[in-house]
Amino acid sequence: MLKLHIGPHWKMAPVRSGFAQTCLFAVASLMAIEVHGQALPVMRPRDSTGAIRTPPMKNDTISLPAVRITAKRSAVDVQLDKKVYRIGTDILSESGAAADVLNGIPSVTADATGTIRLRGNSNVTILVNGRRSGLTPANILTQIAAGSIERIEVMTSPSARYDAAGSAGTINIILKKNSKDKFGGQARVSFGHPNDYNLNANMNYKAGHWNLFATLGGRYSDYVGFYSTRQIATRNGAASLEKVQHENRHDDGRLIYLGGDYQANSKNTFTLAYFKNATRDIDQTALDYAFGPAGADSLLTRQGNSRENRSYNQFESNYTRTFDREGQKLTIDVQYDFWDSDKTWDLFTRKTFPLPASLPAIRTLSRGDSRDLVMQSDFVYPFSKQSAFEAGLKMETRSVLSDYKAGQYGNNGWAVLDGIDNKLNYKENIGAVYAQYKSQWGKLSYQAGLRYEYTQVDIHDRKGDFGSEKQYGRLFPTVNMSYGLQEGMTIQANYSRRIGRPSLWSLYPFNEVTDLNAQFVGNPGLNPSFTHVAELVLSRQWNKFTLNPTVYAHFTTAPILQYTFQSDKGVMITMPFNLASEKRYGAELSATYNPLPWLSLNGQLTGYLFRQYGFYRDTDFSFSNRSWNGRLNVRLKLPWKLTFQCRLDAQGPDNDAQSRTRPYYYLASGLSRTMFKGKATVVVDGTNVLNSNKRKTTIAAANYQIDRVSNFNAARFRLGFTYRFSKSETQTFRNRKEANRD
Repeated sequence: MLKLHIGPHWKMAPVRSGFAQTCLFAVASLMAIEVHGQALPVMRPRDSTGAIRTPPMKNDTISLPAVRITAKRSAVDVQLDKKVYRIGTDILSESGAAADVLNGIPSVTADATGTIRLRGNSNVTILVNGRRSGLTPANILTQIAAGSIERIEVMTSPSARYDAAGSAGTINIILKKNSKDKFGGQARVSFGHPNDYNLNANMNYKAGHWNLFATLGGRYSDYVGFYSTRQIATRNGAASLEKVQHENRHDDGRLIYLGGDYQANSKNTFTLAYFKNATRDIDQTALDYAFGPAGADSLLTRQGNSRENRSYNQFESNYTRTFDREGQKLTIDVQYDFWDSDKTWDLFTRKTFPLPASLPAIRTLSRGDSRDLVMQSDFVYPFSKQSAFEAGLKMETRSVLSDYKAGQYGNNGWAVLDGIDNKLNYKENIGAVYAQYKSQWGKLSYQAGLRYEYTQVDIHDRKGDFGSEKQYGRLFPTVNMSYGLQEGMTIQANYSRRIGRPSLWSLYPFNEVTDLNAQFVGNPGLNPSFTHVAELVLSRQWNKFTLNPTVYAHFTTAPILQYTFQSDKGVMITMPFNLASEKRYGAELSATYNPLPWLSLNGQLTGYLFRQYGFYRDTDFSFSNRSWNGRLNVRLKLPWKLTFQCRLDAQGPDNDAQSRTRPYYYLASGLSRTMFKGKATVVVDGTNVLNSNKRKTTIAAANYQIDRVSNFNAARFRLGFTYRFSKSETQTFRNRKEANRD
């Protein structure tokens, strides 16, 4: 009996016919493919002189049984400096957005507030198509449709090629670009409850020297949130507060991604593309306050209506030059981002007890815009098939203007409230240069690089109340090594130095007045944090089982934490600050098991502990704690072309020197069916189906205690339909020719 294997993921049913075996050996010989892992020599009959003998031609017809050869690529590619997850088989993200895709990636979580965590750490750099995006993380999570995403690259210890920002690592979201000849693409539509309507289409046309691509999308979504707070404060006498907040958020957006490649010849390619994301957010909040030292002696209600329009635009261009030497490449990239936003909050407050009364109306106006120019060039020179040298340089300049004003309506019309009327100017320049070398020696593959980044930051406001200028340059070494212990077993060791730059939101010094009791204020004096990252990864593959244990350590100076205190007016203020240092140690175990053709299991469990050291405002924030998080995913292939998927996420306690967050869990599930000969898919799915994604947090200090329950998004259910149209039976997608991409 003969078994034919073509590459690591090709499979073929056993062939028992003697004549069929002969034919397959002949085909294998002509194609120089492998049988049982060994390359077959090309064998042809020869005469006594050694010349190839040509057999006489015959007119004969032989009917052979059909031989079916199928190919299936692994959903995960493990490379020296990254793990690459291809998107397309996860039911729970079929009809959703980027947040749904990321929540299906091991070690990654994305919540409704726009926070993305990698191994429980929120200091993550998010790239779109290998570039920093002007979109906020929240907009990336909600506005980019899952159907537009080709793959996710997760880098816990990125090479020197990538920006050093993000102590937890880098997540790169790659959008689709079809490279199949002629015309192809897919369209997806979904409906949901609460209101959730999405329409997304990816199209591609290739002819001659041109490859044109487009992604069009629209969404109309409502979200329901619920928050409750119980607060006891002893400042200026004992007082208590009970607050309940109901939140209804509406987001709609339009997304366009248009572009084309022009291949002038076999060595020169030009790319030009335009990306636009326009959003409109309408939020409604209802806050009920009950004040009193013992029982309610004062009741207030506040109704809030918010409208925000945002327009984000991006132009990108690329030139790629290849050479006669295989693998040698020069790329030049230029990207220009610009966005503007306009947000208005109208707040109406009324006292309902003991005496009904209407308080003055409040309105806040926030306007902002940003301009970001990035220029980068990279050069790769291979010395051999096993070794290559790479170098590049990058320059980025960013300018952000933010104007914030709060007004209160009185007898003389609108007047400035509490002096809140200011304009912030933020300018940032980053220059970088890097070089790295990678090679292979026997079973050892390694890559070593060094990156230098120089940063200039200038922050000032119109009134002159805030001002900060910083300049700093740092070296960021990286080392990635992989060694094949035996067939199916590889061990990796990685090291990198990372930087955590404060976000613009963390630096923004103006407090919002939407809540009577709690406000967030940025800190213009924040400094960047620096982290040494080391990890050891083992990958073991069996026939049906894959195991990936990892241990890692992070050593950080000047980590950014949040501090909550009570102002002189009794308002709870939360602001970020730099602590002295933090040490974090963790272990992660991920596994995949396919015991049966119709059953697939995968899961991940991470445990970590940390120690923090330092003082802030005469308060000792030294603290140590441990926590964990886990995920279990089950996928079942059912009759009638049905597939069922269920995912359980669990998060352990999240504590620091001031706060305690209790463990919580949430469940997502979905059912899909393929039809029309595999060209269409119908999906029904639900997220947070048990409505259990509730965070219960206690914040305590010497003179107050706050107990909060936050439910950012209630349960959501969707029905989606996807249709793939192409003149070819299958579609493949190629990478953009960018310096930050393999």
